Amino acid sequence: MSDLQNEPLSSNIIITPSAQDYLAELLAKQEVDGIGVRIFVEHAGTPRAECCMSYCQPDEIDEDDLQIPYDKFVAHIDAPSIPYLHDAVIDYNKDRFGGQLTFRAPNSKVPQVGENASIEERITYVLQAEINPQLASHGGHVELLEVIEDDAGKTAVLKFGGGCQGCSAVDVTLRQGVEVQLKQQIPELTQVIDETDHTKTENAYYK
Repeated sequence: MSDLQNEPLSSNIIITPSAQDYLAELLAKQEVDGIGVRIFVEHAGTPRAECCMSYCQPDEIDEDDLQIPYDKFVAHIDAPSIPYLHDAVIDYNKDRFGGQLTFRAPNSKVPQVGENASIEERITYVLQAEINPQLASHGGHVELLEVIEDDAGKTAVLKFGGGCQGCSAVDVTLRQGVEVQLKQQIPELTQVIDETDHTKTENAYYK
């Protein structure tokens, strides 16, 4: 994973002026001097990643986190979440119902892989960053279940979902697409197998 301790803390997260005004109004209603917002990602680097914001009371400030000062408040960025918030945008759009705060973080679900990453982390990175965006056009996705290591080498056990589950073309997708890409980027991987229950064809792209 990313070695944050050896890198200066920085983030290109954007909080638009309209979002800054909206957050400043919310913070002012708390009537607490020095209160700010805390920004973080739960389940970062996984398909379940969720971008979150909360109030940050003065006694809850973590000195290890990145502090970004704005005109009316300070945003406290959770240090481990920083790589997953790259290119994130927080915006606020007024509408007839009042308005809506939006939080877009395109990298929140993408695993961050460093020099010491395990083979599981590297496989998951390739799946999330390169393969799943391709499968998404068919409404499908694939995830790593486990890596089996024996005398024959290392085998990645995968599970397909969405439009790929029960799809008649999934074997071609596995052998000519997924397996080729994984082996190209992870040379020590000797085999890729599919343990999906393909008898369930309700959402299959090709039946």
